[in-house]
Order: sequence, then C-alpha cells, then structure tokens
Amino acid sequence: MITWITIVFLILLGLALLVVELIFIPGTTVVGILGFLFVIGGLILTFQNYGSSVGWAVTGGTALFSAGVFVYAFRSGAWSRFSLKGSISSKVNEDKSIDLQPGDEGIARSALRPIGKGEFAGREYEVRSLGNLVKAGTRITVLKVDNKNRTIFVEPINH
Repeated sequence: MITWITIVFLILLGLALLVVELIFIPGTTVVGILGFLFVIGGLILTFQNYGSSVGWAVTGGTALFSAGVFVYAFRSGAWSRFSLKGSISSKVNEDKSIDLQPGDEGIARSALRPIGKGEFAGREYEVRSLGNLVKAGTRITVLKVDNKNRTIFVEPINH
C-alpha cells in the first residue's frame, strides 16, 4: 500500500511541478526538470514493483490524465487568469518638452557614435550626430529637434 501512495505522490507532484513550470516560470528550468524526473521516478517504481503490464497501464493513465488536465485548462480559460492583460504605453520623460533650438551650442559629454550625451546651458541631453563619430569634449551645435521622437540632431562645430 505504501508503494502505491509513493507512486501516486511522485506522479502528482511531478505533474504539479510541470504545471507550475508552464504557468508561472516558463522555459526549461529546474522546476520543470524536477517535475519530469518525479513523474519518471513514479513510473519506474511502478515498473519495478508491479511489472510491465501494470507499469504500462499507469504510464497510459498518467498520459491520459495529463492530457485531460491540459485540455481542460486551455478550454476553460484557466491560463488567461495568470496572463498579463495590461501593457505600458508611456515613455520616459515624454511630458517634458525639449527646450533647445537649432543653432544652440553645447559640448559633447560622451563620444557620439552616433548617439551620446551632450550638454547645453548646464543641462544634459541625449543627442544624435548625423552618423559621424564626435569625440567627447567637442563643441557641438543643434541642427534639428524632433519633439515627436524626442531626438536632438547635432553636428560638431569646426572653428
């Protein structure tokens, strides 16, 4: 009797771990591998203690039970209770306007490859060159400000 309790416990624990793997932590992780190993361990115990005919019957029953649980879960919408329904549509600093104008001068605080940091009137902005490399410390000027995409196009000042 204790052998059957152990077998059923191993198989049910293994299936529960596989469900946890699919719902909460998808991907091949330790939980899924442990679940698989527990199911296999329960089936191996069945074959060792009760022979191949009972072992195959338990294997078939486990497969049918697993398929039934998954079909029921998908048809009843049980998975949708755990799925993320919201999405983030906002962007960082989208409410702040860029108060730079074409012709404003500043300095490149980092290398622009083509994107980097530029400082204008004591404030730091993310700026974009026109594709050429601009070294840090180079004086730059604003060519164009695209408020919609929050992009500041600059070029080096050649004096």
